Amino acid sequence: MKNLQEATEMICDLKGSLVALDAFVTALLDVMPVEIRPNLLRAFEGNAEVARTVLIHIPISEHAIAAFERDVRRTSTLIGSRI
Repeated sequence: MKNLQEATEMICDLKGSLVALDAFVTALLDVMPVEIRPNLLRAFEGNAEVARTVLIHIPISEHAIAAFERDVRRTSTLIGSRI
């Protein structure tokens, strides 16, 4: 039971960290000059592709891959909507 409690606490910690990073990225987009956002989108999409390549070659759950793809789409949309 202790391991389950520790795992739950770690998951909650990761969720909190992810929400904080999401707020940070959104704030950066809000203050970023509009003319450099297309460059950010290209760089982000390139880095996401590198991450996909890494994910293909490591043991990882389908849930993690699905979350990655969902958040990449969401972030790309977020960047693009501010262009």
